Amino acid sequence: MNTALWIAAVVLALVFLFAGAAKLTQSKENLAASGMGWTEDFDPQVIKGIGLLEVLGAIGLVVPAWTNILPGLVPWAATGIAIVMLGAIVTHARRKEWPLIGGNIVLLAVAVFVMWGRFSAQYAF
Repeated sequence: MNTALWIAAVVLALVFLFAGAAKLTQSKENLAASGMGWTEDFDPQVIKGIGLLEVLGAIGLVVPAWTNILPGLVPWAATGIAIVMLGAIVTHARRKEWPLIGGNIVLLAVAVFVMWGRFSAQYAF
């Protein structure tokens, strides 16, 4: 189970590292043109804030456990990622972007799996 939790955390971290970095480095217009139409509904600073949360969440999913410095932060990072995914689901639902919600649900499920596993005393670091 520990191996599955590590794999899930690393995959989740990579997805959110790249997604967050894109939001931090690209303009709102470029993001919208690349298929992130939801950015049209948000201020550029909010988009950058979401990107920062995603990058910090990605770091928090792996680095604390890998370095053994505050590994108890891992389930909290997974919780933060889950909250971001709930926000994404609501945003896509409001925009009636139904096909995009499926991906959000998968990422939410992986985040909840990591959160559950790392909060569990049996699989805590």
